[in-house]
Amino acid sequence: MWLPIVFRLVSANEAKTRASWLAWVLMPDHFHGLLKVPEDAELSCIIQDLKGRSGNAINKTLGLKGACWQSAYFDRALRRNQDRLSIARYIVANPLRAKLVESIRQYPYWNSVFL
Repeated sequence: MWLPIVFRLVSANEAKTRASWLAWVLMPDHFHGLLKVPEDAELSCIIQDLKGRSGNAINKTLGLKGACWQSAYFDRALRRNQDRLSIARYIVANPLRAKLVESIRQYPYWNSVFL
C-alpha cells in the first residue's frame, strides 16, 4: 500500500520547504490539505516537492515507473479572516463523507494542528 509512504513524507516536505501543513488528509486516490506557505516560497514548489518525493518513493517501493500523481493541482487562497478551524474540519472529514470509516479515529492518514 502506498498511503504510508506519502504519510511519512509530509513532514519531510515541511522541513525542506518551510511550509506548514495545518490540516491534511490522504485519501485512497487524492490528497487534501490546508497549507501555510512562507512569504518567500512558491506554492508550486511545495506541491512539486511533495508529489516528486512521494512519487519516486511509491515507484521504488512498488517497482513501478511513471507518474503517480496528476500533473495539475487545485488551490484556493484563503482570506485572513476565514475560519481555518472549520476548513480543517472539512478537510479531515473527507474519509467520513466517503464512508471509508465511521469515526475519523479509525482513519490513520490525516493530521491537523487544530484538532
